Amino acid sequence: MTFDEMLDQYYEEGLKLNPLNATFAGDSRYNDLFPDFLSDEYSEEVKAYSNKYLELITQYDDTQLTADQLLSKEIVRWECEMTLKDMEFKKDLTPIDQMWSNNLMIGQLASGQSAQPFETVEDYEKWLKRIDGYLVWLNSAKEKMKDGVEQNYVLPKSLIVKVIPQLEAMTTEDLEQNLFYSPAKNFPESFTDKEKEELTTKYKEMVLDKVVPAYKDIAEFVKTDYLAAGRESSGYGVMPNGEAFYQHQIKLYTTTDMTADQIHQLGLDEVARISAEMEKVKAQVGYEGDLVSFFDYVRNNKELMPFTKPEQVIEYFDGIHETMKPHLEKLFNNKPKTPFEVRRTEAFREASASAEYNPGSLDGTRPGIFYTPIPNVEEYNIYDNESLFLHEAIPGHHYQISLTQENENLPMFRKTLWYSGYGEGWALYTESLGKELGLYKDPYQYFGMLSAEIHRAIRLVVDTGIHSKGWTREEAIQYSVEHEAEPYDGIVREIERYMANPGQALSYKIGQLKIRELRKRAEDQLGDKFDIAAFHDQVLETGSIPLALLEAKIDRWIASVK
Repeated sequence: MTFDEMLDQYYEEGLKLNPLNATFAGDSRYNDLFPDFLSDEYSEEVKAYSNKYLELITQYDDTQLTADQLLSKEIVRWECEMTLKDMEFKKDLTPIDQMWSNNLMIGQLASGQSAQPFETVEDYEKWLKRIDGYLVWLNSAKEKMKDGVEQNYVLPKSLIVKVIPQLEAMTTEDLEQNLFYSPAKNFPESFTDKEKEELTTKYKEMVLDKVVPAYKDIAEFVKTDYLAAGRESSGYGVMPNGEAFYQHQIKLYTTTDMTADQIHQLGLDEVARISAEMEKVKAQVGYEGDLVSFFDYVRNNKELMPFTKPEQVIEYFDGIHETMKPHLEKLFNNKPKTPFEVRRTEAFREASASAEYNPGSLDGTRPGIFYTPIPNVEEYNIYDNESLFLHEAIPGHHYQISLTQENENLPMFRKTLWYSGYGEGWALYTESLGKELGLYKDPYQYFGMLSAEIHRAIRLVVDTGIHSKGWTREEAIQYSVEHEAEPYDGIVREIERYMANPGQALSYKIGQLKIRELRKRAEDQLGDKFDIAAFHDQVLETGSIPLALLEAKIDRWIASVK
């Protein structure tokens, strides 16, 4: 088997192990499957898969591989080793939270507006089978949470109370209101009356006889026994083996060997630096009070809340895109072919969602979508919209992910990989390109960029604070309130997000600082030979990779240009 054949096999077997990854990549072969990710059998399969490929890659001689193949070899090693390490911890005991878990992802698919297609009768039948598998998982989640109660490995109470309404929303027997019935309300016109009738009956039975009882059961458990057992502490550091788990999460999300203490200090330094820059903007707009009161002033400034209809928010983002278009030519040689659009976040998750990007399909038929929540349009503040668009959309996640997916030279498994340090690092780095892209002419929008950056710097302080230094949820909220202009409710949601998934929030700033450092290194060493578009090509062309591998690649590029 050639090295490239081995990589293809690695990818194909990986899709069978996690068919949801196939669905999100636009590959419909496994759309009827939802494995019980929490079963012992599944864990054994994952272990066997990881060990198999760790062994296989050693059989290929480095001297016979191209630079790109060597990079792929390193990535397979990283993936398999991290997966095996991951299994040493008890994450399975907290399978449901308010932000990151499978029940929320399945809700997106159930809406019929996401990655799972509902275009043919077969599509509709596949979803019915997938739901059967999902409900097995949901029951396993409940059993794991029961084990968690026994072992004192549970979510904080403050997160459990956020999960309850999410589960209860799915218990409604009013089919028009139940999310899982959505596909049956939107049949394609090509379906015959008989097909519509048969599927309507099946979807009614699926919702009323399967989904609703399963959700009532788990909602009842979470509301009673689980909530009663919920912990008062906020971080994972206090949990059994919590310190080692957090260090693992740091490595998983930043792809570095930094310690919690190093990251905490880096965060404090960055918060101080960005605060000083914010003081300059405050002086520029002639505001007399201190920085904390200026945050309040920006948060509540009615002039920064100009909209009366949700459509106006979407139009505003489209306008930002138009302004940037001529400047993108100078900074990027390559532009994605995958189409792009801005949409409002779906109602069922809008109240607790952040703005986010959902990638297009590998074949380019599903566009990349920038979702923005608009829970109350009259209170929608635009001060950070330019930096938000750069990050979530263009040239942030949309460029980065679409260019990777469209790159014919990459093996399939690398087209859908995601390393948060690289992925979120790039998106945050692009926020600093605003002036080069014709944006940030309004001091409030520049302040919005600084706010977004300090928000990521604060994450370094509070995530490590919560999970390594014993901070409470309330202390973390207070620190954020004192150092950024985010609305209070938004800050609470953010802190609870970090509580649910330790380390993820660190990836943005760590990655951004690394890419900035590499750009400065290239500028300093190459002088007149430095080409910004070529640098961006170098960063983007390999797709998502661990930061140490990116650094080695940029160093090789600098040497070759010299």
